[in-house]
Amino acid sequence: MPRDDRTTRTDVPEDAERLQKVLAAAGVGSRRACEDLIFRRRVTVNGQVAQLGDKVDPTTAVIFVDGERVVTDTRLVYLAMNKPRGVVSTMADEKGRTALADFLGNRVEQRVYHVGRLDADSEGLLLLTNDGTLAHRLMHPSYGMPKTYHCEVAGPIPRNLGKRLMAGVELEDGPAKVDSFRVVDTLGRTAHVELTLHEGRKHIVRRILGEVGHPVSRLIRTSIGPIRLGDLRAGRTRRLTNAEVAALFKAVGD
Repeated sequence: MPRDDRTTRTDVPEDAERLQKVLAAAGVGSRRACEDLIFRRRVTVNGQVAQLGDKVDPTTAVIFVDGERVVTDTRLVYLAMNKPRGVVSTMADEKGRTALADFLGNRVEQRVYHVGRLDADSEGLLLLTNDGTLAHRLMHPSYGMPKTYHCEVAGPIPRNLGKRLMAGVELEDGPAKVDSFRVVDTLGRTAHVELTLHEGRKHIVRRILGEVGHPVSRLIRTSIGPIRLGDLRAGRTRRLTNAEVAALFKAVGD
């Protein structure tokens, strides 16, 4: 006989919603398609395989489809922003300088916070969210979230620079190394390089490149883990797709 363990499931509130409705509202697919996913045992709720007829609380349920996390709490917001140069990485600035919230306007009702920082002279990808748990994991050193930067530096670039940076450079607060390095382009005494590293000490990219004799004149962060800046224009924000949010959760082991 088919297993029926609804009596052993964690109680859900009386106003809980049908699972297929919650999944459809989260953008997984139509209700009919979500019913098919449940029928095929491709959905889990709070660690248990879901069944047709299950109801869930979308604000608390931990739901996976095909092993990927689906966020069903509509109060949670996940944004990518292309921070322009000269903007401070705070939501509001007591000195009156242009801050991140100045670019959101009234488009986001929820109060969001930035994940990590970029100094005022740097630009590129920032993540904004009101999901405190995910934000904490993304910033915590133990998760080693890789970040990629495109830098304009003083050239020319010696052939062994990549190996030197990946081997490690001694800084005043301890050694630092990059995960990958490549030269994108060179023009006269200026070079464009791309490097990836997973630590987040203050000004770490500028310090590493400055230490090896290639000071940075422009720095753009192009990715944070699985999220890429792409063609997002400076000062603009966009909502992360369901797949991108799932990839972030996967990157931090959830």
